[in-house]
Order: sequence, then C-alpha cells, then structure tokens
Amino acid sequence: MDEMRWRQTPANAFDTDEANVEPEPVLTEAEYLQELAHGMKPVVVHLRSGEIFRGIIEYYDQRFIRITRKGEPNLFIFKQDIKYFCEESADSPQSAI
Repeated sequence: MDEMRWRQTPANAFDTDEANVEPEPVLTEAEYLQELAHGMKPVVVHLRSGEIFRGIIEYYDQRFIRITRKGEPNLFIFKQDIKYFCEESADSPQSAI
C-alpha cells in the first residue's frame, strides 16, 4: 500500500497584495441605524415571528426602533424581536411605502 505523503505548503503561498491592505471600517449597529434614519431610506424589517414590515426608521435606541409607515400606524419594534432588516430596493414590487 502506498504511503500518503503530506506536502509542506510553501512559506509564501498565502502572501498576496490583498493581505497587506487594511480592511474597511465596519459600521456599528448605531451608525447604520443613524444612516438609515437620517437618509430616510425605506427598510424592510423581518421579525422572528415571520411578520414583515416596511417603512422608514424614524427613531431608535438600544432596545427598539420606530418604523413610520405610510397610511398605517407607526410601530415600535423591540430589537430582540427582529430577525434582520435591510434597505428596501427600488425595484422591489412593494417599494411603495
């Protein structure tokens, strides 16, 4: 039976120019929410319960966000109930908020 031999990886195999590039700063949650609120960007909020809400983030703090919706009541949503949220794309079929 042939013996498997492990080859040693060359010392510079993983050295690339990209490895020396400093990573872009990552936005914190508060900075991202502030950007969305001040820009009045439409968002889609997906809750852990499966419900989906569309609107504009008007207010936020450590525990909840306030979603302003056109033609519907505003919502205060606790962050612990949010699965995820994202900016609503312009080509979304329900982009009219």
